[in-house]
Amino acid sequence: MALTKIQRRARIKMRVRKVVKGTTEKPRLTVFRSNKHIYAQIVDDLKGTTLCQASSIDKEVAAKITKEMDKKAASVVVGKAIAEKAVAAGISEIAFDRNGFLYHGRIKQLADAAREGGLKF
Repeated sequence: MALTKIQRRARIKMRVRKVVKGTTEKPRLTVFRSNKHIYAQIVDDLKGTTLCQASSIDKEVAAKITKEMDKKAASVVVGKAIAEKAVAAGISEIAFDRNGFLYHGRIKQLADAAREGGLKF
């Protein structure tokens, strides 16, 4: 029997999370994408806290996203926003957690924008 999309992503997510851990020195940038929006947060797994977050539904980020933009362009805006917040919080190096999604399309756009914003991973 074939796996559903959700089951497949859960298996990949568990495989990735065995390796990618967020520490105080190098927190984890995790990404979730829904059909309409994209969310990113930087997490310290040792303390169990979210250090900063950005998403396409945040007021300040949503103000930069226009109706003419596609979802990939919105991902770039979210990537730049999470990088700005991380640099302001004193975070420069992170571990990237794609959360079971393929490193392609919106996930790649967000990661590239975060790199341009000053994050190293």
